[in-house]
Amino acid sequence: MKIAVAVDGNMVSGHFGHCEGFRMYNVEGKKVLGSEMIANPGHRPGYLPVFLKENDANVIIAGGMGATAQDLFNENGIEVVVGAVGEAEKSVEAFLAGTLKSTGSVCTEHEHEGHCNE
Repeated sequence: MKIAVAVDGNMVSGHFGHCEGFRMYNVEGKKVLGSEMIANPGHRPGYLPVFLKENDANVIIAGGMGATAQDLFNENGIEVVVGAVGEAEKSVEAFLAGTLKSTGSVCTEHEHEGHCNE
């Protein structure tokens, strides 16, 4: 399984579309085998769900995300977990432990880049 985390540095980004990149965690069972960073290719409507599917993501973790993007991820068979905060790796560990649950945090405006959870 691959878990993508929208990140700025090593922290979960408040809005996946405007993040610095995606930390892709390779997971087997409940163990992280390794990770790699993929730069954000740019925020274009409908593109990132397909981009992450092409990079074999099964799950996307982010701070916030618009409703349309969440629907597109679901249509691409990618589980959406929003409302995450803090270090990316700790979010993945919490997800694998079953303690990170999606809050359903929906961004409704994109003018406030990086502030979707405020």
